[in-house]
Amino acid sequence: MAWTQTYDPLHNWVLSTLVAALPILVLFGLLAGLRVKPHWCAIAGAATAVAVAVTVFGMPFRLAGMSFLYGVGFGVLKIAWIVLAAVYLYDISVYTGKFEIMKDSVARITPDRRLQLLLVAFCFGAFIEGAAGFGAPVAIAGAFMIGLGFQPFHAAALNLIANTSPVAWGAIGTPVHTLAAVSGLPESDLSAMIGRILPITGIIVPFWLVRAMVGWSETLEVLPAILVVGGSFSLTQYFWSNHVDSNLVDIAGGVVSLFATVVFLRFWQPKRAWRFAGERPATAGAHADPTPRRHTTPEIIRAWMPFAILSIVVLLWGLPSIKGVMNRATTPIWNVPFLHNAVTRAAPVVTKLTPEAARYDFNWLSATGTGCFVAALLAGLLLGLGPGQLAKIFWHTLKRMKLAIIAISFMLGLGFTTRYSGLDAVLGLAFTRTGWLFPFFGTYLGWLGVALTGSDTSSNALFGSLQRITADQLKLDSVLMCAANSAGGVMGKMVDAQSICVATSATDQVGNEGIIFRYVFWHSIALGAVVGVIVLLYAYVFPGAVPHGLTIVK
Repeated sequence: MAWTQTYDPLHNWVLSTLVAALPILVLFGLLAGLRVKPHWCAIAGAATAVAVAVTVFGMPFRLAGMSFLYGVGFGVLKIAWIVLAAVYLYDISVYTGKFEIMKDSVARITPDRRLQLLLVAFCFGAFIEGAAGFGAPVAIAGAFMIGLGFQPFHAAALNLIANTSPVAWGAIGTPVHTLAAVSGLPESDLSAMIGRILPITGIIVPFWLVRAMVGWSETLEVLPAILVVGGSFSLTQYFWSNHVDSNLVDIAGGVVSLFATVVFLRFWQPKRAWRFAGERPATAGAHADPTPRRHTTPEIIRAWMPFAILSIVVLLWGLPSIKGVMNRATTPIWNVPFLHNAVTRAAPVVTKLTPEAARYDFNWLSATGTGCFVAALLAGLLLGLGPGQLAKIFWHTLKRMKLAIIAISFMLGLGFTTRYSGLDAVLGLAFTRTGWLFPFFGTYLGWLGVALTGSDTSSNALFGSLQRITADQLKLDSVLMCAANSAGGVMGKMVDAQSICVATSATDQVGNEGIIFRYVFWHSIALGAVVGVIVLLYAYVFPGAVPHGLTIVK
């Protein structure tokens, strides 16, 4: 028997909204306020979500329990597996000594920590986001920065800030594909509109990133490099999203910005190379830092080979033709027992009663994490490791990441419980009461979705339809508001507990999640406001710039 969601069980939208927010308040209150370990925070938040769904919103316990289990299963295969495999690749690189050569090659480009931050966290991170997404950029780039000599806190927090502008096209464009599917709007228009919002932040974020680490004067010293990084990435992001496709936006942007910056730094270096307190000073102009060793070009190419393999394999894994063949051969699709089509969404979230599907595709072979794992095995074999050594390294990685896997899984259990119980819709409906300011606050609706679920893809699945319905009611452009959901969502990526857990695990800072959350929270709010203002300008000042009827390659 189907159960229909209710969006105001207490007959007072303010009280209903506050109660719906309890799981999030518990999660972040324990994490940031009481500094409880993240896996316990996730467990407590998920338990609160189930309790609120059953006792206040009237959801049958069987449905609430299956929603939670569905989320856990989704989190393990779709997200935790990616992060685990990406960190495994990194551990192989470290074990074989190739990571030291990678570090030296970057340090020889520039000894300046500000420029290394831009190269690794922003440029390289954007590339990894485009290829794998779902936490892999934070894990890999964060570990990379620690290897370069960055403080663990900076490696974690700054990578969270950097992993924003590229997120809307992460994992071969998955968030945009999902947004088009749930909203019923043309994917080309949505991708193009997001590509007219986020390139503006693509110039701001590199500046913001450096300023978060150093003072104003030190930031302005490297302004030329910041403009090259942000400008090359943003121009590529705009061009690719508007005129090519929605799949390779980040991969193209990351490669172009990395290449442009490396070339630029061959001709320009800041007058002084900024280092952390206590570090040996370096002369930037002549690359006279005595720390990095000289390696031959073949050595450097071989050292970077694991990440080149990762990029190629994950790219091939994401191609529809290849993924389709693997899915048809190996992917069973199961209706989740008791839950599939047993929950019905109602107005005003949807225009008519709509059963919520709950189908679990066990795509163990075509999953992005499997592609990352295959890339790690290939890299290890090519670097001379045997099966026993590869197994030993994987066991080490699994032990190191076990608590992060638990946390990620329970975070997704929480997110799926809020989705099927309607708690997410109650929170979202509160934003729709902002009237003519909805373009600004609707951006924060996307932010909320990512903070809740840890994924721009999931946020678009949750709120894409609601954004279109609200936009139509308020006589706003639905393409703009659905795009705002995804563009605003990327700024919530740095505060979602799942990403923070990945960052602390990769940088050996488990236990410092609350400190990092408090640090990045205001950066997230401020950058979300920047996106909100951009959306407001498109809504009321430049409405003609919203694309309609574009045709690009899919």
